[in-house]
Amino acid sequence: MLSTQSRPVIEATLPIIGARISSITPNFYDRLFAAHPQLLDGIFSRSNQKNGTQQQALAGSIAVFATHLINSPETLPETMLARIAHKHTSLGVVEEQYPIVYEHLFAAIAEDLGDALTQEIADAWSEVYWLMAHALIKIEKGLYSQQANDVVYSQWKLAERTEEANNSVTFSFEPADDIVASTAKAGQFVSVRMPMTDGLRQVRQYTLSGDVENTARRTVTVKLDVDGEFTPVMHNSLKVGDIVELSNPYGDLTIDESGAPLVIATAGIGCTPSAAALSTLAARGSTRKLTVLHADQEYTAWPLREQMIESLSKLPQATLSTWFERGELPERIEAKSGYMDLSDSLTADSHVYLCGPLPFMHAVRGQALAAGVPAQHIHYEVFGPDVWLAA
Repeated sequence: MLSTQSRPVIEATLPIIGARISSITPNFYDRLFAAHPQLLDGIFSRSNQKNGTQQQALAGSIAVFATHLINSPETLPETMLARIAHKHTSLGVVEEQYPIVYEHLFAAIAEDLGDALTQEIADAWSEVYWLMAHALIKIEKGLYSQQANDVVYSQWKLAERTEEANNSVTFSFEPADDIVASTAKAGQFVSVRMPMTDGLRQVRQYTLSGDVENTARRTVTVKLDVDGEFTPVMHNSLKVGDIVELSNPYGDLTIDESGAPLVIATAGIGCTPSAAALSTLAARGSTRKLTVLHADQEYTAWPLREQMIESLSKLPQATLSTWFERGELPERIEAKSGYMDLSDSLTADSHVYLCGPLPFMHAVRGQALAAGVPAQHIHYEVFGPDVWLAA
């Protein structure tokens, strides 16, 4: 918790720092990469730097963390910290990098605030930073220790690629070295690292979409972003037999074992964790009550639909409902026009899992809360600025 001397300072300055932090973080990253350009080679995404999402994520996480310390001084925002820690470990972030971040972040803060940054304010916000940093370091060390190996990346060979709907491709990889692979859980992701056209390595995280418990195979389904840098290389240049680097599996959007009614709601390419969960539950012969909901632009745009429908056919207590914005509705499954409506699918004891575009998750989360589902039973995954629900 915050010290007694820092708490009133943070409480008084949080509105100012919170309002300024999104302007401070671009300066921080400029300083960081000027001093350590190697961090852009396989750790930080230059696309996310260009479009500003990385700056938003950092600014938002600091503001949310500080706000939580004020509003709930006896606890930490564990959900937000765990999610950040899983992303960090999939990238190989280590304890020694936190002082580097601190140095350049606080230099940017000092430049932005000028004479308004007194020693008292600097000390209080330093305390906030190190409380957050040490909490993350502890979680990350635990996550690293749970893996079957001590490497960040191992080499995997592309064994198969399958064209899916809506400009999506499923890539299946097999081990290309003798590193013992960790077993994944449905809903987890891996980082994919590979060189871009100029030779600089970039990295993206993708949810595993196939048989996640098979350590001899890693499968991801990737939608093409025509304006991006990474996915065009994967789609257009990655051939069967090529080698890429994959991280160990991470992520906390994993199915709980409580046995409570399970609702999985997805949209678009966000169906990947749902597809993996259904495959896993079907392989186990699960009889759990399961409601699967999916929304898409149209039926033919739904990636992994055949895999998901086949898995559902093996789950006796599972139901599927779909919504499509346009196009003809299929007769083989329950389908409606328009946007997803959870009103008939939720009970107060449901555990709800969400994955899809941010506006979709905002809307569906609101429906779940209105139905009486506790916030702690609503789980989500988003690859981007990651504080939209943390407050």
